[in-house]
Amino acid sequence: MRTNTTLPTIDLENRSALAKAPRNGNGHDLAPPKTTTLLVGFDWGTNKSCIQASLAGSQEILASVIVPTMVGYANDGIVDHLLPGNARMLFGAEALKRRLHLRLVQPLRDGVIEDLSAARDFARHIRSLINPPDHAELRAVIGLPANAERAARENLRQAVAGLFDKVIMIPEPFLAALGYRDESRLADPAYVDPVSNSLFVDIGGGTTDICLVQGYFPTADDQISLPFAGDKVDALLSEAVKKTYPDVALSLHKIRELKEQHSYVGKLEHPVVVNVVVGGKMRQLDLGAQIGDCCTELLLRIFDAVKILIGRASSDSVTELLRNIVLTGGGS
Repeated sequence: MRTNTTLPTIDLENRSALAKAPRNGNGHDLAPPKTTTLLVGFDWGTNKSCIQASLAGSQEILASVIVPTMVGYANDGIVDHLLPGNARMLFGAEALKRRLHLRLVQPLRDGVIEDLSAARDFARHIRSLINPPDHAELRAVIGLPANAERAARENLRQAVAGLFDKVIMIPEPFLAALGYRDESRLADPAYVDPVSNSLFVDIGGGTTDICLVQGYFPTADDQISLPFAGDKVDALLSEAVKKTYPDVALSLHKIRELKEQHSYVGKLEHPVVVNVVVGGKMRQLDLGAQIGDCCTELLLRIFDAVKILIGRASSDSVTELLRNIVLTGGGS
C-alpha cells in the first residue's frame, strides 16, 4: 500500500469557478464577494451517500440527506411523460424506484469512482440538495477509503471540480472518529475521547476500513482497507441462493433487501423464511443458514484485520484500545 499523508486543501474555485466568473471590459471579475462560509461534509459511499451542511460557527444543520448512490439514465425510445418531468436522469431512491425504465449506473465500486461521468452527474445532484445561501463559499470535506490510491483521489477531484470552492479528502474511519467525538464533554474526566485511543471499523458497501486512531492523522500503517464489504456479502448470498434453489433467480436489488432485513452473525435464533415471487407465484425460501454464513465471512475478515492493527499499536495502549473498538458505517 502507498503511504497516505495529509492532503492539502484543493482550491477548486481557482481552477474552475473563477474561470467562468463574469468580467468587465478590462477583464476584471464582477462576481460578488463571498461573505459567508458553508461547511459541507460529504460521505460518498458505494451504496449510500450522506451529506450535511452548516454555516461556519453555527450548530444549525442546513442540509442533512442520505441518498442511495445510484444514477439512472432514461432508456432510449422511452415514452413521453413516463418519467417525472420527462427527466433524462434520476438519482438515488427515485432511480431505484423507476429502474425498469432506466439504465442504472453505480458511480463507485469498492469505495472509489469507477464511472467518472456518472460520478460527476451524481455530485451535481448532491450539490443541488444543499441550496446554499447567496454569496456562500462552499468548503467540503469528503471521505475516502483508507489508503486510497492517487488515481482514486484524482478521480474524486475531477468529479467535484467547480461544485465546491474548496475540498479536502480525509480517510473515512478517521472522519468517523472526529464525528463521533463530543467536544462538549472533553472536560469530563469520565468521558472517553474516541480520538485519543480507539479502533474504528467502518463497514461500507464497497470497502471495510479499519483505522487506529490515537490523536493524530493516521499513517498508512495505521489503516487497513478491505475490498470486502456489503457488496461482496450480496454476491456471496446471491450465489448461495442459486446453489440452494437453482430455479430461483433473484435480482441483486432483492438480495440486498433480504440481507439488510435479516443479516446476523452468531447463532441463528429463529428461522429466516422469506416470501418471494418465482414464476409468477409466491414461494417461501428458508435462507437463515445462507445469510448467516455470508455475514460470518465478512466478520472473519474484519477480525483478522483488527488483530493486525492491534498488533501494530504500542503495547502500552492496547488495554485501553480493546475497550474502544467502534463499529460504524452501513454494515455496522
